[in-house]
Amino acid sequence: MRRTRFQYGSIIRESRKRTPNVWVYRFYDHTGAHKKVLIGTVDKYPTKAAANKAAERFRAIANPDDPRVSRLATVIEHYIREELPERASTRTFYLPWLNNYIQPKWGTYEMQRIQPFAVEQWLKQLELAPKSKAHIRSLMRILFSSAMRYGFILVTQNPMRLVRIPGCTKRRQEPRVLTADDCQKLLVHLDDPWRTMVLVAMCLGLRVSEILGLQWRDFDFARNMVLVQRGWVVGQIGDVKTRYCRKQIPLDASLVTSLLSYRGKYECCEWMFANPGTNRPWWAHHIQQERIAPAGVRANLGRIGWHTFRHTYSSMLRHLGVDVKVQQELLRHADIRTTMNIYTQAMPTALREANAKVARMIVQ
Repeated sequence: MRRTRFQYGSIIRESRKRTPNVWVYRFYDHTGAHKKVLIGTVDKYPTKAAANKAAERFRAIANPDDPRVSRLATVIEHYIREELPERASTRTFYLPWLNNYIQPKWGTYEMQRIQPFAVEQWLKQLELAPKSKAHIRSLMRILFSSAMRYGFILVTQNPMRLVRIPGCTKRRQEPRVLTADDCQKLLVHLDDPWRTMVLVAMCLGLRVSEILGLQWRDFDFARNMVLVQRGWVVGQIGDVKTRYCRKQIPLDASLVTSLLSYRGKYECCEWMFANPGTNRPWWAHHIQQERIAPAGVRANLGRIGWHTFRHTYSSMLRHLGVDVKVQQELLRHADIRTTMNIYTQAMPTALREANAKVARMIVQ
């Protein structure tokens, strides 16, 4: 038996003796056999309308050979359930974009009705930075790719590839890079544990999630090495960003001395930078807003953020003439172009010296 019409199925409320009643979705499979799938309890979905909305994702199962999907909401629910990345930092950004932007605007649309030009005009009206708009477009592209991969819609060119966002690849301002003197000025205005956190960021170029994820067992002080193997993101232990980030990094003896001194005063549990009130790592945003940014202002350096130190580390390596491959390995980038095109900038003194050499050849 082969169906040629789109099957919407039916929503039925079933009783349970020892648990709350439940809603089930009933449909026929491709052989004509009767099937049913549990949607959820009546506590979770109090009305039939709510249960019907939740059953949208199952209609794709009931119609595996039908190229239509009634609403983008079906794909969004499927994506959240089956494909949303586990990494906490990724989920933290993806879910608000889905729930606050894509779902309210496009959730009720049939996917074949969503045109690139309409998406482009919608993105123009959003009061967001071009980079954020580009992230939303990328997430919509992922949704369309997921729909094609699972057979919800026909496999064609992804229409979101046609959506243009002017200026999304341009920075509003260049990342701040500190000099060695700037770093020392900033450290003067920080107390521990914040000072040692920033010192680690300056000397090793780690991401803030990696710094907060450090445990004392990650350090091999006999060999002066540290193994970066986890992150701490929005109050949760997470994996490092990519497999290239999970590496041992050498420690200079001067940094080791500072770390051991810090350990003697502040070690309270397995975490290197733990809030003594909870024995869990601090929150990165709180540290930046309440400690690092004010210290940067007091040091007359302007507003400083966590990623300032990673850009500074990369630029200092370049200024010192370190081999490009070594720079990539220390920063643990998968692609060397990321190291050179995004993170590394010429130091101001190097620019002035290079410019002066040319001028002196010409001006007599």
